[in-house]
Amino acid sequence: MGVSLYNGSMQNTVAIIGGGPAGLMAAEVVSQQGMRVDVYDSMPSLGRKFLMAGKSGLNITHSEPFEQFIARYSDPAAIQPWLRRFTPDDVRAWARGLGVETFVGTSGRIFPVGMKASPLLRAWLMRLNASNVTFHLRHKLTGFLPDKFLHFLTPDGELTIKADAVILALGGGSWRRLGSDGGWVDWLRQAGVRVEALKPSNCGFDVSWSPVFKQKFGGHPVKSVILSFGRFRQQGEFIITPEGVEGSLIYAASAALREEISASGQAVLHLDLAPDRSETQLKEKLSKPRGSRSMASHLERTIGIKGVKAGLLREFISKDDFESLERLAFFIKKLPVTLIAARPLDEAISSAGGVSFDSLDEHLMLRNLPGVFCAGEMLDWEAPTGGYLLTACFASGRRAGYGALHWLETQAL
Repeated sequence: MGVSLYNGSMQNTVAIIGGGPAGLMAAEVVSQQGMRVDVYDSMPSLGRKFLMAGKSGLNITHSEPFEQFIARYSDPAAIQPWLRRFTPDDVRAWARGLGVETFVGTSGRIFPVGMKASPLLRAWLMRLNASNVTFHLRHKLTGFLPDKFLHFLTPDGELTIKADAVILALGGGSWRRLGSDGGWVDWLRQAGVRVEALKPSNCGFDVSWSPVFKQKFGGHPVKSVILSFGRFRQQGEFIITPEGVEGSLIYAASAALREEISASGQAVLHLDLAPDRSETQLKEKLSKPRGSRSMASHLERTIGIKGVKAGLLREFISKDDFESLERLAFFIKKLPVTLIAARPLDEAISSAGGVSFDSLDEHLMLRNLPGVFCAGEMLDWEAPTGGYLLTACFASGRRAGYGALHWLETQAL
């Protein structure tokens, strides 16, 4: 049986749905102005995806110049207003205010000292608890009714609440087990909100490996290569999986690769397996007498290509090309690898698509639902890994929080 809870005092109540980085940042902004804030989350604990992102070292932002930083996003013009008000420097100052110092890594990425997410989240939640924020866990939003009524399924049954303003920070569609299941897409569309289809971002891809290659090299890293695709060109490393490829270098190119597969059914990237040597230098080295050695042995001895890199050459070029010094040198510098599908959305680090910016005003309020705001990964933007995702989630949460405050102020006039 549903229970309706109303705000019985003159104090405004802001309901925030989602206890991830965007929702918690919105809660911080609103609570600092003396508003009553209720944060609802479907999971038994808060910030689960935030903690998962920090398992291998929490990368909270990036140190590159701001104009370069903002260019990493899929829609810089839409996102720039948030990020100019909460820059990477502001992220570092915010963490310091929670007692967590940060440092710049060799790649320019910024991490908390200690690298862990849990101390930062713990300090943040303690501050929010002391700031008039109430957390409601295991509260799954199941319906959105007119006039800012929200319907939840809770351990104690169904619950309907009414808030003066609502901030939705429900996440995208990746890592469903951590609470972001994309279930909000249909009911927002039913409310007349334009929502672009959710798609995998920062994801791996399928490759039709031969059984021999898959068995021998599944799980192996491919280090120090340059990946080229269209205008994308970057050096890094990735991992061979039984299904295909994944890892930081693949994720960096994933948006363009995904769109090409969507349009053409496949995407062909090129790998430079020897970035420190030119094709001419490779030919010169390979032209040395090899005596009775096999070409594979000669390849390892002269230019150090062995293991998974040699396996990739054998996987994608013909036997005749492998035995030809000229063709082999060419393919070492430009090896074509065909990707046939993006891995499923639930496996992706993040998601693209979501609430269209056309459906939002400059305060991130839904035009069709006055007093209802959106923040975080449920908006239609994407960015590579490297601190960009978290920074934009923080910044959008602040933007939505200030938007809710502005809207409540206008309603009181």
